Amino acid sequence: MTEKPTTAAGYPPEQIARVRATCLYLATKLGDVMPELVVIGGLVPALLIDQQNLPDNVTAYVGTMDIDLGLTFALVSQERYQEVASRLRNAGVEPDKNAEGKPTRQRWRISDPPVIVDFLIEPQDNSQRPGSIFSLDTDWGAIVTPGLHLAFQNNKMVTLTGQTIAGETVHGGRQVRVCGAGAFVILKALAFRNRGENKDAYDLFYLLRNYGQGVADVAAELRPLLTDPSAQDAMQYLREDFHDTNSLGPRRTAEFFFGRPDEPTQADVMGFVSDLLNACSA
Repeated sequence: MTEKPTTAAGYPPEQIARVRATCLYLATKLGDVMPELVVIGGLVPALLIDQQNLPDNVTAYVGTMDIDLGLTFALVSQERYQEVASRLRNAGVEPDKNAEGKPTRQRWRISDPPVIVDFLIEPQDNSQRPGSIFSLDTDWGAIVTPGLHLAFQNNKMVTLTGQTIAGETVHGGRQVRVCGAGAFVILKALAFRNRGENKDAYDLFYLLRNYGQGVADVAAELRPLLTDPSAQDAMQYLREDFHDTNSLGPRRTAEFFFGRPDEPTQADVMGFVSDLLNACSA
């Protein structure tokens, strides 16, 4: 298993197309199960923000190395998870290996070079620690992810077209449920607090800067979620982690871009997060 790159230079430009093609492939294989899944994580900005028609002053999204798929707990309660695992195996998706060479239940892979598929699920009680693994099958598990339920409340249906990772052309495309802008902000704020990765700070900034007509559009999707405890935690983390230009969020966004601090970038990041917080408190 490779570590996630800490700077934009570590993301090959062709990888985002491969990840998208993998998502389309999974949509064709999982078909009627797709309503129980939601795409979250690093692929979301590329699906919510049209990368083919960006304004001249907007750079393309750097991409992602993997796909994060959130699962509804209904898959567990209805015992459909075994069907999903069987379809994944038949589609050539298999458990990834960790640094010791042992299979990982929550991270699967397909193709060579690989695209990684991570599975996530909402905790069902306080005994399930964030980041722990919820067992679904003998070789399949999901990462416990607080706040995931919000992506099933705020999401958009996006039609994927083109070719799958297997080189098949999908005429008419396939629809996938994609985490909405409001839930994405919450999940990224929680993720950044839990693991502090540069890429999480960058993802948050890219969405705020480029989604819809501006920060107000993000706030419009975020406000209906603010009574949720996970959302309240996330907003507090945003206030703390993006408080000023030298705070963790702005600094690590600049480090992702340049590998070093950059005051104009840090000020830009802080400004967008501040605008969001003000819009949500108005």
